[in-house]
Amino acid sequence: MKTAIIAEKPSVAREIAGIVGACAKEDGFMHGNGYMVTWAFGHLLTLAMPEEYGFTGFSREHLPIIPSSFKLVPRQVREGKEYKADAGVLRQLKIIRHVFESCDRIIVSTDAGREGQLIHRYIYNYLNCTKPCERLWISSLTDKAIKEGLQNLKPDSEYDNLYYAAKARSEADWLIGINASQALSIAAGQGTYSLGRVQTPTLAMICKRYMENRNFVSVPFWQVKVQTEKTGILFVAISREKYENKDTANEVWRLLQENKTLQVQSVKKKEVNQEPPLLYDLTTLQKEANSKHGFSADKTLSIAQKLYEAKLTTYPRTGSRYISADVMEEIPEL
Repeated sequence: MKTAIIAEKPSVAREIAGIVGACAKEDGFMHGNGYMVTWAFGHLLTLAMPEEYGFTGFSREHLPIIPSSFKLVPRQVREGKEYKADAGVLRQLKIIRHVFESCDRIIVSTDAGREGQLIHRYIYNYLNCTKPCERLWISSLTDKAIKEGLQNLKPDSEYDNLYYAAKARSEADWLIGINASQALSIAAGQGTYSLGRVQTPTLAMICKRYMENRNFVSVPFWQVKVQTEKTGILFVAISREKYENKDTANEVWRLLQENKTLQVQSVKKKEVNQEPPLLYDLTTLQKEANSKHGFSADKTLSIAQKLYEAKLTTYPRTGSRYISADVMEEIPEL
């Protein structure tokens, strides 16, 4: 029985191919030892634009555009004023079709997450493939993780809900982006404007924060700060109250000078145990890389992805901040 393995990227495919013994290289795939290992380049397929459903131009009568079923098309690139299917994507889809048709079963090795599941299912559905699929679910590319993952394959159908979640996200992006962008452009009367499910709320938050900062009017206040001592121990005390009037603060200061004493009304003492911080997930990594190094979110993700493919970090596109069991066992060696 011959087995096809599809990974999300060529570098990941090479790692898996080395484990299963598929060492012979061909254009777009590797084979050997009963395996054919191929790969995608991220999202090879996207949802078709309105023109594919017969809606040309921007027209108020067309809105809202809600396809009865969405069509998949190869990823497109812009050539002049038009978009055409990416030649490299078309070639790789042809290779994947050949690999799938040449095998009896498929091991899905796209990234262990929602989008990874979507990438495979879109390809699988677009090619009208019916071969049985099993899922390789790993969060690191160590040899041990890959070998254990191959020994614990699960039916790909167990990840249906993950695919449905990603599919819903993809279609929601399309429905909101296409309809809202066309509606705004039509309402404006001229020009083309872009709205999106994520980009527009994000832009709104940025604009709101910008306006708050621009319209902020600082209100001066004063506090009383004194340096004193008790049984030979020097300490600084600052008034808890903030005075909007400088004269009031000066009056408090004058009374302190006259009395030359402070009364401690209460003392609180507690022990605090501070746990070490959790590991980074993608969001916290991107925030810190931006604040400390000025990296954009895309640059941080690109660096993290390269480190992952070089087996130096665990899978970066995750919300988890904990170490997987297979990696934890190898930490003492580090």
